[in-house]
Amino acid sequence: TQSTWGSEAVSRKTRIIDVVYNASNNELVRTKTLVKNAIVLVDPAPFRQYYESHYLLPLGRRDKKAAAGKDAGGEQQGGAAAAEDDVLLKPRSKSCLAKYEKRQREHTLDPALDEQFLAGRLLACISSRPGQVGRCDGYLLEGKELDFYARKIRAKKSK
Repeated sequence: TQSTWGSEAVSRKTRIIDVVYNASNNELVRTKTLVKNAIVLVDPAPFRQYYESHYLLPLGRRDKKAAAGKDAGGEQQGGAAAAEDDVLLKPRSKSCLAKYEKRQREHTLDPALDEQFLAGRLLACISSRPGQVGRCDGYLLEGKELDFYARKIRAKKSK
Protein backbone atom coordinates (compact mmCIF):
# COMPACT_ATOMS: atom_id res chain seq x y z
CA THR A 1 0.00 0.00 0.00
CA GLN A 2 1.07 3.57 -0.59
CA SER A 3 0.68 5.98 2.33
CA THR A 4 1.25 9.72 2.29
CA TRP A 5 2.51 11.86 5.15
CA GLY A 6 0.74 15.11 4.32
CA SER A 7 2.69 17.62 6.42
CA GLU A 8 5.99 16.22 5.13
CA ALA A 9 4.78 15.87 1.52
CA VAL A 10 6.24 12.37 1.25
CA SER A 11 4.79 9.00 0.19
CA ARG A 12 6.12 5.62 1.15
CA LYS A 13 5.07 2.05 0.54
CA THR A 14 3.94 0.63 3.90
CA ARG A 15 2.38 -2.48 5.35
CA ILE A 16 -1.17 -2.41 6.75
CA ILE A 17 -1.25 -4.02 10.19
CA ASP A 18 -4.93 -3.89 11.14
CA VAL A 19 -8.30 -2.25 10.47
CA VAL A 20 -9.32 -0.41 13.64
CA TYR A 21 -12.30 1.82 12.77
CA ASN A 22 -14.97 2.24 10.13
CA ALA A 23 -17.66 4.87 10.46
CA SER A 24 -20.19 3.05 8.29
CA ASN A 25 -20.18 -0.48 9.70
CA ASN A 26 -18.55 -2.25 12.65
CA GLU A 27 -18.81 -5.57 10.79
CA LEU A 28 -16.18 -4.27 8.34
CA VAL A 29 -13.78 -3.79 11.26
CA ARG A 30 -14.43 -7.26 12.64
CA THR A 31 -13.80 -8.92 9.26
CA LYS A 32 -10.87 -6.52 8.53
CA THR A 33 -12.36 -5.43 5.20
CA LEU A 34 -10.42 -2.68 3.43
CA VAL A 35 -12.82 -0.03 2.12
CA LYS A 36 -12.54 3.68 1.41
CA ASN A 37 -12.31 5.89 4.54
CA ALA A 38 -11.53 2.95 6.84
CA ILE A 39 -9.02 3.79 9.58
CA VAL A 40 -6.09 1.37 9.61
CA LEU A 41 -2.83 0.88 11.50
CA VAL A 42 0.28 0.98 9.31
CA ASP A 43 3.93 0.14 9.92
CA PRO A 44 5.91 3.35 10.70
CA ALA A 45 9.37 2.07 9.63
CA PRO A 46 9.48 3.68 6.13
CA PHE A 47 8.40 7.06 7.52
CA ARG A 48 10.86 6.81 10.43
CA GLN A 49 13.68 6.10 7.97
CA TYR A 50 12.70 9.13 5.89
CA TYR A 51 12.42 11.43 8.92
CA GLU A 52 15.76 10.37 10.39
CA SER A 53 17.60 10.74 7.09
CA HIS A 54 15.94 14.08 6.23
CA TYR A 55 16.16 15.80 9.64
CA LEU A 56 18.99 13.81 11.26
CA LEU A 57 16.86 13.45 14.41
CA PRO A 58 15.86 10.19 16.11
CA LEU A 59 12.13 9.45 15.85
CA GLY A 60 10.11 6.91 17.78
CA ARG A 61 12.99 5.77 19.95
CA ARG A 62 12.93 5.57 23.70
CA ASP A 63 15.76 6.81 25.91
CA LYS A 64 18.96 5.06 24.81
CA LYS A 65 20.00 4.16 28.38
CA ALA A 66 16.69 2.41 29.09
CA ALA A 67 16.80 0.60 25.76
CA ALA A 68 20.42 -0.48 26.28
CA GLY A 69 19.61 -1.89 29.71
CA LYS A 70 16.60 -3.78 28.39
CA ASP A 71 18.34 -5.22 25.30
CA ALA A 72 21.68 -6.00 26.98
CA GLY A 73 21.20 -9.77 26.56
CA GLY A 74 20.44 -9.80 22.82
CA GLU A 75 23.35 -9.30 20.45
CA GLN A 76 21.18 -9.42 17.35
CA GLN A 77 18.91 -6.63 18.58
CA GLY A 78 21.93 -4.49 19.41
CA GLY A 79 23.27 -5.04 15.90
CA ALA A 80 19.99 -3.94 14.32
CA ALA A 81 19.88 -0.82 16.50
CA ALA A 82 23.49 -0.03 15.59
CA ALA A 83 22.64 -0.31 11.89
CA GLU A 84 19.77 2.17 12.29
CA ASP A 85 22.00 4.56 14.24
CA ASP A 86 24.50 4.59 11.37
CA VAL A 87 22.30 7.11 9.56
CA LEU A 88 22.43 9.45 12.55
CA LEU A 89 26.12 8.95 13.40
CA LYS A 90 27.62 8.93 9.90
CA PRO A 91 30.36 11.58 9.46
CA ARG A 92 29.21 14.56 7.39
CA SER A 93 30.74 17.75 5.99
CA LYS A 94 30.15 21.15 7.61
CA SER A 95 27.93 22.31 4.75
CA CYS A 96 25.82 19.17 5.06
CA LEU A 97 25.50 19.59 8.85
CA ALA A 98 24.45 23.23 8.32
CA LYS A 99 21.69 22.04 5.98
CA TYR A 100 20.41 19.58 8.61
CA GLU A 101 20.57 22.19 11.39
CA LYS A 102 18.49 24.58 9.29
CA ARG A 103 15.88 21.86 8.70
CA GLN A 104 15.79 21.06 12.43
CA ARG A 105 15.24 24.72 13.38
CA GLU A 106 12.35 25.16 10.95
CA HIS A 107 10.55 21.90 11.79
CA THR A 108 8.26 20.75 14.59
CA LEU A 109 6.61 17.34 14.91
CA ASP A 110 3.11 16.91 16.30
CA PRO A 111 3.39 15.30 19.80
CA ALA A 112 0.47 12.96 19.06
CA LEU A 113 2.28 11.70 15.95
CA ASP A 114 5.48 11.24 17.98
CA GLU A 115 3.54 9.07 20.47
CA GLN A 116 2.36 6.88 17.60
CA PHE A 117 5.92 6.44 16.34
CA LEU A 118 6.94 5.40 19.87
CA ALA A 119 4.10 2.85 19.93
CA GLY A 120 5.23 1.48 16.56
CA ARG A 121 1.88 1.98 14.82
CA LEU A 122 0.50 4.90 12.82
CA LEU A 123 -3.17 5.60 12.15
CA ALA A 124 -3.96 6.12 8.48
CA CYS A 125 -7.10 6.62 6.43
CA ILE A 126 -7.67 4.76 3.17
CA SER A 127 -8.37 7.25 0.38
CA SER A 128 -8.65 4.87 -2.61
CA ARG A 129 -11.26 2.22 -3.28
CA PRO A 130 -9.25 -1.01 -2.85
CA GLY A 131 -11.93 -3.30 -4.26
CA GLN A 132 -12.14 -1.27 -7.48
CA VAL A 133 -8.53 -0.41 -8.22
CA GLY A 134 -6.73 -3.35 -6.65
CA ARG A 135 -4.43 -1.26 -4.49
CA CYS A 136 -4.82 0.53 -1.21
CA ASP A 137 -3.62 4.15 -1.00
CA GLY A 138 -4.10 6.43 1.96
CA TYR A 139 -2.73 9.15 4.18
CA LEU A 140 -1.48 9.41 7.75
CA LEU A 141 -3.84 11.04 10.20
CA GLU A 142 -2.56 14.27 11.74
CA GLY A 143 -3.87 17.17 13.80
CA LYS A 144 -7.56 17.40 14.58
CA GLU A 145 -8.42 14.41 12.41
CA LEU A 146 -5.99 12.24 14.40
CA ASP A 147 -7.45 13.50 17.70
CA PHE A 148 -10.99 12.77 16.50
CA TYR A 149 -10.31 9.18 15.42
CA ALA A 150 -8.09 8.43 18.44
CA ARG A 151 -10.98 9.53 20.68
CA LYS A 152 -13.45 7.36 18.72
CA ILE A 153 -11.17 4.30 18.96
CA ARG A 154 -10.62 4.81 22.71
CA ALA A 155 -14.39 5.14 23.27
CA LYS A 156 -15.00 1.96 21.28
CA LYS A 157 -12.42 0.01 23.32
CA SER A 158 -13.88 1.19 26.64
CA LYS A 159 -17.37 -0.19 25.82
